[in-house]
Amino acid sequence: MTALIILLILVLLVVIVIQISKVSELSGKIRGEEVAEQQANNRTAVWMVVFMVLFLIASVVSAIYYKDLMLGYGPLGAASLHGVQLDSVFNVTLFFTGIVFVVTQFLLFWYAYKYRKQKGRKALFFSHDNTLEYVWTGIPALVMTFLVVKGLVVWNEVMADVGPDEDVIEIEATGYQFAWDIRYPGPDGLLGERDYTLIKQGINPLGQNWEDEKNHDDFIADQIYLPVNKKVRVRITAKDVLHNFYLPHFRVKMDAVPGIPAYFVFTPTVTTEEFRTRLKDNINWQDLSDPEDPESPAKWEAFDYELACAELCGIGHYSMKKIVKVVSQEEYDAWLEQQKSYYLSQVRGKEYDPNLGKLLKVEIAQQKRDFFKELDAAMSSTEEEDISLRLKNINFETGSANLTKNSRYELDNLVAGLTKYKDVEIEIAGYTDNQGDPSSNLELSKNRSNAVLNYLTERGISASRLTAVGYGEANPTESNDTPEGRKMNRRIEFKILKNKSI
Repeated sequence: MTALIILLILVLLVVIVIQISKVSELSGKIRGEEVAEQQANNRTAVWMVVFMVLFLIASVVSAIYYKDLMLGYGPLGAASLHGVQLDSVFNVTLFFTGIVFVVTQFLLFWYAYKYRKQKGRKALFFSHDNTLEYVWTGIPALVMTFLVVKGLVVWNEVMADVGPDEDVIEIEATGYQFAWDIRYPGPDGLLGERDYTLIKQGINPLGQNWEDEKNHDDFIADQIYLPVNKKVRVRITAKDVLHNFYLPHFRVKMDAVPGIPAYFVFTPTVTTEEFRTRLKDNINWQDLSDPEDPESPAKWEAFDYELACAELCGIGHYSMKKIVKVVSQEEYDAWLEQQKSYYLSQVRGKEYDPNLGKLLKVEIAQQKRDFFKELDAAMSSTEEEDISLRLKNINFETGSANLTKNSRYELDNLVAGLTKYKDVEIEIAGYTDNQGDPSSNLELSKNRSNAVLNYLTERGISASRLTAVGYGEANPTESNDTPEGRKMNRRIEFKILKNKSI
């Protein structure tokens, strides 16, 4: 019904316009064509001047009104180092083109008024004017040269790649219909190799080469976390169609093209919390973030930086938004600690893991970090339960005291720990499960603890600091009724007997 009414109104307006034109035509015939034409010219000229004034006022007022909401001024100023330079280029360009815009619009409508057709007036024609040619060619050329040179200088700075020795975080953004995969390097700080032929949905979504050690600690993040004032290099690519990596608040925008890797380097300078503080006192950000929920936070409180796709990449284009958090270095480091390697959490130990049976460098490094984290905590504690630590990655051949090859990594960690804490004396305790003869188990546990002691002394740890004890099947930590429980009970622990540093 509404559409029908609108259609009838439009038809009626057309009829009215036609009737008015007919009336004007009849009136012209009555008054005389020449007089009517002059009146029409005068009326049109006046209205064009009025339109010019209203148009220029509306342009300036709307720009001032929306500058803090949509145009990147005020609280929406650039939040990156290079973004300030880009904004400067736009401001300079706006200054000169704004002058040209106002002058040309004024002259266009003013000349339409001043040189309207009047009785007895003839047009002045001249074929050539050198001065005029110099003016309208020379001035624009000089202004354009200035703008191009300034823009080129900023472009070369903004688009420069990082140096080989620069302190930089490199991440990777892969766009696809309809999301982003954001890949971070692990503790090694290096992103691993990829091969599109290795892509398998649900198993290897990015086509990472699991035989490349750099891939073993890489992880895929749900959000983009970045430390403030730290240079970031983003590898940008796509799986399927053209996408665009767009961070509006950082003035970052780069196409993600399948098969053509690109990059963008930027340094965020304003944390998320600091940007929210910017918005706090701005009237445009005081409303509720959800008008239908009176308990929802204000817009400034709910603000987050975001990554968007700036290409129309398909029907689900809108869903490619991803939250970006800029935080302090300490918060960033804490976030990194919580992230898990995609390979170790999703691929390691599965039938499609190409490294089955191998102990990887990333696992060795993680074992070392875990060991020293527990050791450092134990060294600063006096609580009984804190000064006994299990050597989690020590194993023996079945039924013997022969250490397996991979046990040396954990034992080397213990050597490094005892070298670091020179005033510490420890007890090395061996335990078994309850399978077999108790006396044999006791003897086996003693032999195993002595094997550990011998390994340590052979590498320079004084025997006077070490005591080896076997406890057999005593003190189980888990039930011996299950294979998993028995495996946990077959263990080597060490207990801090003396710590002169406390």
